[in-house]
Amino acid sequence: MNQPAQHRKEKPILIRGVHAIEEALASGKSIEKIFIQNGIQKSSVSQILKVAQERIIPVQFVPIEKLDRLGTAHQGIAAIASPILFYKTEDVIAAIYEKGELPLLIICDRITDVRNFGAIARTAFASGVHAIIIPQSETAALNSEAIKSSAGALNKLHVCREKNLIHTVKNLKLSGIQILAADGGAAEYIHAADLTIPTAIIMGSEGEGINTELLRIADLIVKLPMANTFDSYNVSVAAGMMLYEAMRQRMK
Repeated sequence: MNQPAQHRKEKPILIRGVHAIEEALASGKSIEKIFIQNGIQKSSVSQILKVAQERIIPVQFVPIEKLDRLGTAHQGIAAIASPILFYKTEDVIAAIYEKGELPLLIICDRITDVRNFGAIARTAFASGVHAIIIPQSETAALNSEAIKSSAGALNKLHVCREKNLIHTVKNLKLSGIQILAADGGAAEYIHAADLTIPTAIIMGSEGEGINTELLRIADLIVKLPMANTFDSYNVSVAAGMMLYEAMRQRMK
């Protein structure tokens, strides 16, 4: 018996071969990841590597067996096309300020669960977030499952993929954006923060929380109220609670 359509796992969109990937990149197609065969002559993929570095596209060098499992005629290289468009953080910030709006951003530090990420994106769009910023690696796959979990919000939000979140956060601070970090060990509650000013909220990974260096450079570390002693809220629930407070303050 066939599975119901909503439970079928959709296959990733694969692009195989040097020329096919070069053409995809030249056309501006969004790429989630590129796989290159170990030991390949770098000169044959030099243009692809150059563009991948410019666009913060993850590149992984793998055994030929992995590429063979992705399909034949790969010429030592294959790419997974992303259904999501990626933007540059600095371009998004400039556009927000040009429109006379106050930036509200979410930074997802190593959130790898697709459903959690999708739920955060859904809440983010509903609460007026301008962009979600993610790292180049250690992040949830931005595939059709993520889009479904977000109820399509990922197709409406600006998603910015950055190689170095610490560098990105420092640049956000230079752009006049306060950096707020969510951590259960904080002394202040979320409602003590002024979220009516340009703000980026960092949410940490499901298991390890926020990177200690990001915590160190945050302008304010806050926690969420909890009636009963417990480990922590689910990250997507915590993000929703923090964004509700931001929306409440901004709608006064």
